[in-house]
Amino acid sequence: MPVQLTLNKGRVPVKVFTKDIEHDAMQQLINVAQLPIVFGHVAAMPDVHHGIGATVGSVIATKQAIIPAAVGVDIGCGMNAVRLTLTAADLPDNLAKIRSEIERAVPVGFNQHESDKVHGSAHARQARTLSDRLDSVVKKHGGIMKMQRQFARTWICQLGSLGGGNHFIELCVDEAQRVWVMLHSGSRGIGNVFGRYFIEAARKDMRRHQVNLPDRDLSYFSEGSDLFDDYVEAVDWAQDYALLNRTMMMKLVLDALAKHLPPFRTDGEAINCHHNYVAIEQHFGEKLFITRKGAISARDGQLGIIPGSMGARSYIVRGKGNAESFCSCSHGAGRRMSRTEAKRRFNRFDLAKQTEGVECRKDGGVVDEIPAAYKNIDEVMANQTDLVEVAHTLKQVICIKG
Repeated sequence: MPVQLTLNKGRVPVKVFTKDIEHDAMQQLINVAQLPIVFGHVAAMPDVHHGIGATVGSVIATKQAIIPAAVGVDIGCGMNAVRLTLTAADLPDNLAKIRSEIERAVPVGFNQHESDKVHGSAHARQARTLSDRLDSVVKKHGGIMKMQRQFARTWICQLGSLGGGNHFIELCVDEAQRVWVMLHSGSRGIGNVFGRYFIEAARKDMRRHQVNLPDRDLSYFSEGSDLFDDYVEAVDWAQDYALLNRTMMMKLVLDALAKHLPPFRTDGEAINCHHNYVAIEQHFGEKLFITRKGAISARDGQLGIIPGSMGARSYIVRGKGNAESFCSCSHGAGRRMSRTEAKRRFNRFDLAKQTEGVECRKDGGVVDEIPAAYKNIDEVMANQTDLVEVAHTLKQVICIKG
């Protein structure tokens, strides 16, 4: 569907691809639209909802500036999906052993790979491809080390690990009963450190230049400044780290599956896409910094991943290159309520009922991820038929969360 709501209370309009949006999210979007650095309009995807720093599900085009809090602290968070040559008939009736094997292979939650096993391994060799660039960032910003003195060791051990919250690993079956592996994660602890450090640096910089903002979280770096260049260097590093993290995790998952399933190979293109990131792109004849906070790139013909919640369908999509969305679409279903509210309303019995038929955690520790805490993914998809077309519809049979 086309733009359903236009907000005209800022310096530029906000084009919203849904009518399902709460007041707090609208105010956040209007605040962004007041900034002098924003180009053209702000686009809000069908999964839009209030976020920390900036609205989740927003696409912000800026000229000669970047807003660190709009990129957020899980820099490079995104999705990876591959289709296998297996079908649903190749899966055992009881999937508990497969789930346990994956959980043994991939650290989840606060866990990470053991340092003595990482040292000198292929894991460490892959990490070294990022090491020199990391040193360059840290040497210029010693305050990063003060924020987390242990990160110099942990960032390597966290490569190939899932994390917690809404991050997940899933085994899915599509409309033709073909098996897919899909996972969601980002730049782990080090991306969080980078994000928090530069968000605070931007706030201090705005105060120093006495720039008045509708929200201090909208503090930005201007192109040409040292902080701008350093932030771009750090963001590029964290986005590459997140991409490598997902690639390494996917290999670990496939190796775990190989222990319990018939011989298989990957079939078709692997999709690996960010949905919390910033990139230089051309739109409306202008070179712009496009920040997607909970949105994915959906250029004409480009494949992407839009996951639902723990008990809902997910979608492999093909972009339509819609100019009004800055060639973007939603990154998922989008939360309908906060984690605190979900825990207040629901319990583990509700979770078990809503995830019936899925091999997953059904305890109180993940009630905040209950499907009812999210918007209806099918309604979200119905609101973006102008942005993407569905290539495959997936339903999870295993879901692993931290």
